[in-house]
Amino acid sequence: MKDTTRPLSTPGPSVQADWRKWLPRDKAQVFFDLVQQLENVYTMFSVSLNEAIELRQEGSLFKSLMALGISAELCSFFTVPLTRLLRALSEHAKHYGTTPNAAPMDPANYLGQRSQRSARMSALLDHVLLSHRLQFLHKVSTLEEMVEDAGKDFRDAADELAAGLCIDPGRMWDEVDVGHYDLNTCLRESIVLLKSFMIALPDVQLEAFRNSAFERFQLRLAEAPALQPVIRDRRMAPIAGE
Repeated sequence: MKDTTRPLSTPGPSVQADWRKWLPRDKAQVFFDLVQQLENVYTMFSVSLNEAIELRQEGSLFKSLMALGISAELCSFFTVPLTRLLRALSEHAKHYGTTPNAAPMDPANYLGQRSQRSARMSALLDHVLLSHRLQFLHKVSTLEEMVEDAGKDFRDAADELAAGLCIDPGRMWDEVDVGHYDLNTCLRESIVLLKSFMIALPDVQLEAFRNSAFERFQLRLAEAPALQPVIRDRRMAPIAGE
């Protein structure tokens, strides 16, 4: 039920304008802290995958599969906090009536068939959902589902390869690459959504959102699987869509 005792939010003119707009100091700090934590766990996940890919290219197949097994575990340490953040955005918007902007999803930004299908359906529904709030809530829900699906697809393919039981390794490596690409795209979409949310969020609601987000967003990195003792300098994964 929406809390009518709190001031309602006002969205900016567009998502593009939201992204270019400066945030006040307190909002900027919350935004930066959340994005930084997401980027940290994504980097751990991405670096371990790049290690596995390059070891495979060098012909070190056993070491490659070991690194891939680590990246499968690190995938969850990335997707769990991302879905928790999306859930925090959704629940705050439902409770307080926050109405951020949300741009329609573009299926061309995704590689996986399931991700493309979800993005296409979301874009179609965006045309019939008349309010900013409903468009935002639907996009958040779609992204959360896509992160969970792409993460599961990535882990399933990586685990099958790491176990050495795969009858078509080439196809499974392609699945791994697609899953990683789509998760990267979901992360970038989520960061854009978060910025629009912070723009629309009334100042008096900042503390409530911050407490809720960080409570859900606990990252127990000490429990994350250890990376290889020496990680060579690797290419970073490109931002999806670039």
